[in-house]
Amino acid sequence: MYDDDELTVLEAEIELDPLDQVAPADDPTEAARPDPDAMLLLLESSNNQRRMLAARAFCELEDARAIPHLIRLLADPCPLVRVSAAYGLGRNPSPTAVEPLIHQLQRDWNGYVRKGIVWALGNCRDRRSLDPLIDALKTDISAVRLWAASALAQMADVGYDVIISAIPCLIEGLRRDPVAAVRSNCAWSIGQLCREMPSNVVYATAIDALIEAFAEDPEMGVREDAKTAVLKVGDTRGLQVIEEIELEGLI
Repeated sequence: MYDDDELTVLEAEIELDPLDQVAPADDPTEAARPDPDAMLLLLESSNNQRRMLAARAFCELEDARAIPHLIRLLADPCPLVRVSAAYGLGRNPSPTAVEPLIHQLQRDWNGYVRKGIVWALGNCRDRRSLDPLIDALKTDISAVRLWAASALAQMADVGYDVIISAIPCLIEGLRRDPVAAVRSNCAWSIGQLCREMPSNVVYATAIDALIEAFAEDPEMGVREDAKTAVLKVGDTRGLQVIEEIELEGLI
């Protein structure tokens, strides 16, 4: 559906995604936070650079007043503004942002923007995000699939019905995705979701998929991530099988 090469379109303008350049909220070395009132005014600027910087400020700031402005900027003509708005909404999640995020995910040509949107949708922890995130994991470029896999882990906070709907596509991604990093993220998300599930058929199938990845994935990193997922779940059967595989030297 999408081409990985599209991510090169903005490389002449930015070196990293805006979120990659934002210091963590608890980073003691970060500079003084921007003034939210000033940033709110800049969100309305006619200058692309100022709108972008203002939207990026709300990747650090949590202020509900920014939400309607950031939603509007999701459709901004400048992709740098759109991606910054998406990350800003991820830091300021709101039920009112879910539908606009989904709409923009389905229509935006830029991979950086879609990547930010799936992160934001995960942070919204809303059942409406489930189907778009599943579709992104199945059909989008590798960078977006990577984040869609992680975003699906946030469905653990939404409800059991959403969890069991997310598990099959994550198992498919763990088994079939051609990119090792995506498979690793699928393993991590499966582990996160299994921790919120009762021991039933869906749970057992998910653990089996993690064991299978540990035993058969060609990439050591994926095998280790699958093992770590089982360890964190604490599944007795899974731990026993992994121990047996290791003792027999099958990997």
